[in-house]
Amino acid sequence: MIHFDNVSKRYPGGFEALNQVSFRLPRGKMGYLTGHSGAGKSTLLKLIALIERPSRGQIILDGINLNHISNRQVPYVRRNIGIIFQNHHLLYDRPVFDNVAMPLVIQGYRHREIQSRVRAALDQVGLLKKEKSDPITLSGGEQQRVGIARAIVHKPSLLLADEPTGNLDPELSLEIMELFARFNQVGTSVLIASHDLDLIQHMGAQTLSLKDGRIVNDEISPNEIITGAA
Repeated sequence: MIHFDNVSKRYPGGFEALNQVSFRLPRGKMGYLTGHSGAGKSTLLKLIALIERPSRGQIILDGINLNHISNRQVPYVRRNIGIIFQNHHLLYDRPVFDNVAMPLVIQGYRHREIQSRVRAALDQVGLLKKEKSDPITLSGGEQQRVGIARAIVHKPSLLLADEPTGNLDPELSLEIMELFARFNQVGTSVLIASHDLDLIQHMGAQTLSLKDGRIVNDEISPNEIITGAA
């Protein structure tokens, strides 16, 4: 599903966010990215989502070499990816339903299909009764669930989450992580960046640790995320 082959990312000014990173996440698996602030977790996710481009190395996503994807083709690749951010990025001038529907509207889905998919997504995250609510009236955990519903409404094969529990208390954090685990159980590949090591250990998924842009752990099962793979 995801294959990084000696990937590096250097930003203007010389800062190298990633340095020769290689790993695999097989289709249908769930993994975590850990590391200190600035270790390269967010950059790695942005490379997969084509928000950033690598300076060196190759990234293969579901058999597609992302190095060969033109800017015009980026939206088509992203149709198979759901992205969840720590800070939600919700539109506060629109109700919950419209926030979740946005990816489908952009992709040109018909009204009836949008209605069906949005309500199904909200039901999955336990917010079906909140579809007419304004996001500002929701709790932090509920706002994060709206962001998750928006990320899954187009039924992506891959979910990427960047510190999705960073602003939540431990109980809500566990609920959000268990929600991701349920998506994974029905076949969605999931990759989550998080600094919460206690929560990650509780979940029991495979982990890829970064430090100063490099992979530092080598305890991952060869059947899961594979580090050092060419």
